[in-house]
Amino acid sequence: MYREKIKILDCSIRDGGLINNHDFDHRFVRAVFKAVSEAGIDYMEIGYKNSKRLFSPENYGLWKFCDDEDILKVTEGIESKTKISVMVDVDRVNIEDVKPKDQSPVDMIRVACYVKDVDKAISLANHFADKGYETTVNLMAISKILETDLNECFQQLEKECKAEVIYLVDSNGALYQETTEYLVKKAKSMIKSKELGIHAHNNQQLAFGNTIEGIIHGVNYLDCTIFGLGRAAGNCPTELLLGFLKNPKFDIRPVLDVISNEFIPLREKIEWGYIIPYAITGILDEHPRAAMALRNSNKKENYREFYESLIGSDEVE
Repeated sequence: MYREKIKILDCSIRDGGLINNHDFDHRFVRAVFKAVSEAGIDYMEIGYKNSKRLFSPENYGLWKFCDDEDILKVTEGIESKTKISVMVDVDRVNIEDVKPKDQSPVDMIRVACYVKDVDKAISLANHFADKGYETTVNLMAISKILETDLNECFQQLEKECKAEVIYLVDSNGALYQETTEYLVKKAKSMIKSKELGIHAHNNQQLAFGNTIEGIIHGVNYLDCTIFGLGRAAGNCPTELLLGFLKNPKFDIRPVLDVISNEFIPLREKIEWGYIIPYAITGILDEHPRAAMALRNSNKKENYREFYESLIGSDEVE
């Protein structure tokens, strides 16, 4: 599927950091950046830019905060055209901590929000755009947004926001191809001056399929993670997306190498990917936090009990 406008954003470190409190060492992140660069991927999202006033550095790894000095340690000396992205959450960033673009190694800032906070997200995106950054607004839990709220949100983003890209984020891994098509077509009909992006979670093993569905209907910014690394069920795998896109600028081989050398050993330490409790939360369109808690309990394989706890079953056998 060749389309010149398509951009790939690998968010392995940012989304993967939600599993281990963003505690990847410099060596690992540098290896990922090198692989992503050699693969010709357009962007690498390296973590969050969160306020240290709200989150103690004692409790989180470096990529919760993405200090410029740490970014430079993992990128300097590597020949690369890959741009660096960081994410900010509404109400969790101190804008004074973010230097103007010409003083930072960061190229793009993505603002994540729920629909109720879209006003705040627009304000942040506009602020960072004025500082010289590429910007996006990422609408989380898109599967949960009411139709009237979605219409108002899309209209507001089109009229008031300076972000170049609006992302549809399937936070719960609940979308199917039909719902993806519907949401993308609705967004394209109302947001005409910006590109669309898709960020899919793999709770029902549909992240790759839903990303392809987005591509078919005109989405040009595609999120993915190497080996599907990411919170809970993970994301659309970078290697599958590279294999699908018939663009000669991308090379899957460096990604295969870093999977062998880094991600297979990592899989022995932390858990992610398609697992039944995450599938259940996807089916029920619920946030995977309950499933993540289950996986850290002594009832981690009690699937039926977990399912019934979510649906409020009072069935007695």
